[in-house]
Amino acid sequence: MNQFTHINASGEANMVDVSAKAETVREARAEAFVHMAAETLELIVSGQHHKGDVFATARIAGIQAAKKTWDLIPLCHPCYFEVEVQLEAIPAENKVRIESCCKLAGKTGVEMEALTAASVAALTIYDMCKAVQKDMVISQVRLLEKTGGKSGHFKVEA
Repeated sequence: MNQFTHINASGEANMVDVSAKAETVREARAEAFVHMAAETLELIVSGQHHKGDVFATARIAGIQAAKKTWDLIPLCHPCYFEVEVQLEAIPAENKVRIESCCKLAGKTGVEMEALTAASVAALTIYDMCKAVQKDMVISQVRLLEKTGGKSGHFKVEA
């Protein structure tokens, strides 16, 4: 069984030493969904939402959040990377799918940054739409794929 990397020999939370790790290209993709009423989704898609472009605001929020991950998650390393956040309305299922992708050449992965970007983009959609609908549901925040680093390739099975 794998050991927790953020726990030292005494069982205490510990920052992982990445100084001896090789720099490799690392990439992570994550997703999240926001489920809502058809009327709420239509306001977003049609651009009629009174707060403006919901997708543009959520995209920027996701990018900003990824850049601040090490401020939010105590044992994450600071890193500089490329980040993309894509949003897609799925009218047949009354939901929005958010996918984030973070990529860098470095000594530490970007899984937490990708997950943070997707999560905060979803929270931003909720924030912008809560005046219209309070019972939206954010679901299935998960890592889809990661490459690079010591642990190698991971991909969610379909």
